[in-house]
Order: sequence, then structure tokens, then C-alpha cells
Amino acid sequence: MKKKLVLTGAAGRLGGYLRKPLAQLAQSLVSTDIAPSVKDLAANETYVQADLSDLAAMNKICEGADMVVHFGAIGDEAPFDDILKSNIVGSYNIWEAAFQQGLSRVVYASSIHAVGMHPKTKRIDTEVEHRPDTYYGLSKCFAEDLGSLYWDKRGLESVCMRILSCAKANNARALGTWLSYGDLERMVVAAIESPVTGFSVVYGVSNNDRAPVDNSKVTFLGYRPQDNAEVFADEILANEPKGDPQDASQMCHGGPFATVELGHSGTAGMNIVDELA
Repeated sequence: MKKKLVLTGAAGRLGGYLRKPLAQLAQSLVSTDIAPSVKDLAANETYVQADLSDLAAMNKICEGADMVVHFGAIGDEAPFDDILKSNIVGSYNIWEAAFQQGLSRVVYASSIHAVGMHPKTKRIDTEVEHRPDTYYGLSKCFAEDLGSLYWDKRGLESVCMRILSCAKANNARALGTWLSYGDLERMVVAAIESPVTGFSVVYGVSNNDRAPVDNSKVTFLGYRPQDNAEVFADEILANEPKGDPQDASQMCHGGPFATVELGHSGTAGMNIVDELA
């Protein structure tokens, strides 16, 4: 059991889901976000309202921690200045605070959008080159490279989890990209409990028959997804219009983010259903 874990983005949908399992892995969990508060704190959990762009605040929150699980960020495409403050400066502050406070590892919520412009006809592995689809995706590339830099120059480990679609599977794309909440938890726990990681990238995807990404080079992390979106296939495909091979939103790994205008929401037209609400 870890002495202390830090969770950023604790008021968000995925961060909020992770609070309970992370509290079970540590003597104490410090959850943080810009929201004033969160509900239902665990007995060993404290909440601190803080802004990722404040390095001093991140340093204070990370004092005495073993690892930080970094889910705090703008989770959609947005104007560059907003992405810069929250996702780029915020990520720098997390890695720098983790280094200054002597943490061993950053477990980071990266995204498929770091490589979103690769065509779906190409099954991509964890060593594929960056090819972002938005400013949001670009910020994920920055944070991944930051993790690589801090490992190479400062010995701070990182696991960058390129999450695909962690929400209800309700469209044809999700038959390949779906990450169940259970598998999200399994991936984060594996990233925390793996004895050594160095700098590693892993795709956040369930054990889908149609998964368009390949985790075979990072089996040492111990992530073994158990769920499969194929159980939804008959219902989804019966109601899905015929695919268009000329539509980049269908043909690129980033989905709708591949065609959205820079600075404009990529999730607005995705009909994301929050099953945890």
C-alpha cells in the first residue's frame, strides 16, 4: 500500500470515478481540482481546491506523496490560450512538483488525440509517432514528451495512458475504442502497482475485438483489460448509417476531432452519455 497518492481532476467524470479505488490503494489520498468541493470523501481522503497553473500549490499538494495520478485538464478541444494554461503549463507544474517533492512516478491521462490523425486503416502501437488532431491533442503530445524528458534527465517515471473512449458505447467507432470504467480502473491500478515503468505509453482501451491500437509492447505493465465492446455490436450496427470512407472523422483514429476546427469543441457532436451521472 502506498503512503500517499495525489489525484488531480478529482471533480471530473473519470477522476471522480477513480477516487474510491485510489483511496483503497493508499493510507491517504489527496484529491484536487478547481471545483470548490466534491462529495462523499473517503475516510482517508482529503480534498484541496487548487489550480494546476499554480506551481506552489502543486508543490504543497505533492508533499510526502509517492505518486500523482494526473487527470486534471480541459478534456476537449478549446482555444489555445485555455489549453496552454490548463493542459500545458498545468502538466509542467505536475511533473516539476513531482520532481521537486521526490515522487517516484506520474500516472497521466493522455489521449488517443495525441495520435489522432493517423488513419484507422493503420493499426498503431505505442511507439507510433505523434500526430495530434487538435490543440488538445497537441497538449497531450507535450505532456508525453515532458514525461519522457523527466525520465531521461531526472529519473522520474511516467505512465502515459492514451485513453480512447471511456463512456457508453453507442456508435460504430466505439466498438473499437471503448474503455469500460472497470478497465479504466484496472489500467490505473496497473500503472501504479507495476514495479518499474520507466517512461511508458499504454492505450486506454478495453479488450475489444475491433480495437485499432496495439498494447503488445507494454505487457510488462500488467494491464489486462477484461471487457469487450462486441457485446454491443448487434444493437449499434443495426441503427448505424453506412460508413463514409471519404469522411476523415470516420477514417482517422481521432474520430470527430480529426475534422473539427481548431479551438472548437470536438465532443459537442459526439453524444457522450455519462453512465455515472
